[in-house]
Amino acid sequence: MGGLCSKSTKSDKVFTKKKEHYDNHKSGDGGNKNNHKHTSDLTSAKEEIDKKKEEEAVAAGTGDDDFYDGIPRYADSFSHKSRSVRSRQAAVAKVSEVSSRLGRAGTKGFGKAVDVLDTLGSSMTNLNSGGGFAYGTVTKGNEVGILAFEVANTIVKGFTLMESLSTKNIKHLKEEVLTLEGIQDLVSKDMDELLRIVAADKRDELKVFSDEVIRFGNRSKDPQWHNLDRYFEKISREVNSQRQTKEEAELLMQHLMNLVQHTAELYHELHALDRFAQDYQHKRDEEDNPSAAHSGDSLSILKAELRSQKKHVKHLKKKSLWSRSLEEVMEKLVDIVHFLHLEINKAFGSDDGRKPFIQSKSNRQRLGPAGLSLHYANIVLQMDTLVARSGSMPANTRDTLYQSLPPKIKLTLRSKLPTFHVAEELTVANVKQEMEKTLH
Repeated sequence: MGGLCSKSTKSDKVFTKKKEHYDNHKSGDGGNKNNHKHTSDLTSAKEEIDKKKEEEAVAAGTGDDDFYDGIPRYADSFSHKSRSVRSRQAAVAKVSEVSSRLGRAGTKGFGKAVDVLDTLGSSMTNLNSGGGFAYGTVTKGNEVGILAFEVANTIVKGFTLMESLSTKNIKHLKEEVLTLEGIQDLVSKDMDELLRIVAADKRDELKVFSDEVIRFGNRSKDPQWHNLDRYFEKISREVNSQRQTKEEAELLMQHLMNLVQHTAELYHELHALDRFAQDYQHKRDEEDNPSAAHSGDSLSILKAELRSQKKHVKHLKKKSLWSRSLEEVMEKLVDIVHFLHLEINKAFGSDDGRKPFIQSKSNRQRLGPAGLSLHYANIVLQMDTLVARSGSMPANTRDTLYQSLPPKIKLTLRSKLPTFHVAEELTVANVKQEMEKTLH
């Protein structure tokens, strides 16, 4: 899903709701001494109260235990747990309704949303599963706004990773994919090493996902979502600290993907709105031109269509990530990061198993990190075409294939060709058969 992320520009703005404070004591132009004295007394009293509060706050925070290191803590109070239980019950009730609709749509809906979001660049109220990351009421902050499309891309990455870690997919990976002859010949016959390679790839995917969550958290008004990298570093050392069940995580992800679908639809409808606005403006310019033929009916039709499209976009904004609070979305994304970390450990073992793999990886570089995987895939496709259509291929095809080889392979091939001798002459059919067997 490398094309999902849109690149945010510095001019991206997060829509915020600003609170205005009004002065309750408005002084008139004239004023009198009593009023001035009363105002002065109130100001002095207020300064004394503020000073006292500040001193109490400083006195309360002098202990080492009160120092905030940037890693948010969970609340252990009974009242918070009881709220979590009620929230979880509300979550199941709310998401059950979403699940029933998604069940009818099937996984096709998710697939369409993923396809749509591939073209984009890189509330959940009462869905506080497992008590969530926050240890108090969620601060009402800024709406997701224009960030909705980037957040949607990030959610799709989390969804794709979660799907790949399902029991069914892990079983398919271990029993069918990694046992393929091609994989064992080209990569390794050691199943433990193959699993370490897959685990490293999954952790890299999680790193990409969590880095984007960190970036969104830093844009939040609520400081508890800032510097999440320290919190994620902390949970990466935890072997087992389950915060929510698998069923709860899946329900939460279903709800998020439902919002993603509406966000993908909003993306298209915003483009349509832009076209409607341009058509309407163009028609108005024509009407203002005295030499042009006037058709008032078409202008009124375009105006009605524009008004209807604006209402539709406004409705989609309310249903999508656009109108959700960034702070509420952050809580859910942090829960997903935590869940995925534990699922990777459950499927492939703890992160400690990576250490010997990293040492062996330095001795044998893989094509993906080296940036050669697509290049080699293209060479294999050229060879496959050459074998399948050997009778009708141009004469220079073999030379083109040779020139496509990396320099190191060319040197090796050049030194081996003179010493290569065939024990018995093979027919064209036999050569094609052997080549097809290798290419398979």
